[in-house]
Amino acid sequence: MRGRSIIALSQERCQFTSTLISHLTLFQWLVLGFGAAMVGISKTGIAGLGIVAVAIFAVALPAKVSVGVVLPILICGDVVAVSTYRRNAVWSHLIKLAPWAAVGVILGYFALGRVNNHQVSVMIGAILLALVALQMIRRKGGTGSDQDLHKHPLVSVLTGILAGFTTMVANAAGPIMVLYLLATGLPKLEFIGTGAWFFFSLNLFKVPFSIGRGMINPHSFMLDLCLVPLCILGGYVGRKILRHIQQEQFEMVAIVLTVCAALKLLFQG
Repeated sequence: MRGRSIIALSQERCQFTSTLISHLTLFQWLVLGFGAAMVGISKTGIAGLGIVAVAIFAVALPAKVSVGVVLPILICGDVVAVSTYRRNAVWSHLIKLAPWAAVGVILGYFALGRVNNHQVSVMIGAILLALVALQMIRRKGGTGSDQDLHKHPLVSVLTGILAGFTTMVANAAGPIMVLYLLATGLPKLEFIGTGAWFFFSLNLFKVPFSIGRGMINPHSFMLDLCLVPLCILGGYVGRKILRHIQQEQFEMVAIVLTVCAALKLLFQG
């Protein structure tokens, strides 16, 4: 009985996605294209822009649909990032986080089965605001005092579970990993390479769960095929600007845009 209800729900969401995509406006297409490019840039250049991309998709599409549409684009960006920084990962951090991140994904999967689009929208908005607050606290307090924080076993457990949960329900685990990797004191290339491998593995792990919830379906995948070229272009741009960009300025722009999008998600219903 439970299996039948899941199949029926998946079919219903697939039909809803099909209808939605066929009625996208030009403005929505432009917003989605911009969001796809931001995914690419965030994967190879400015990590803080990833949360903006999530917010852009969640504003342009219904919340659950946006989560399913974004995931294949994120994986595409991950492939570009891993191919670029494949030799720069620090595997000891990945090994500590991976099992707990998997637990977080499973928890997020069950949470998604109990909420509707409006509730997911509010959840994404609240998560984004909470993560922005964490980033602001980190910026204000500096990173020098937390260089050894990541060595505590509980930090790896909590970081992994929270990253897995937030990436499953909102594709919004980027800032959590930014905070964790900043605490490790990794050099820039190792920072990006470790994050790239973490999200590549985690996003692949999420795929069957997202299919099971009907968030990834043939219609959402067709939309992804239209947006992937812009993601690849964004990845190319990200590599070019990484050497020249002033990180703090881009982080502040990302924070402002994210707060605006999060407030819209919280109150649009």
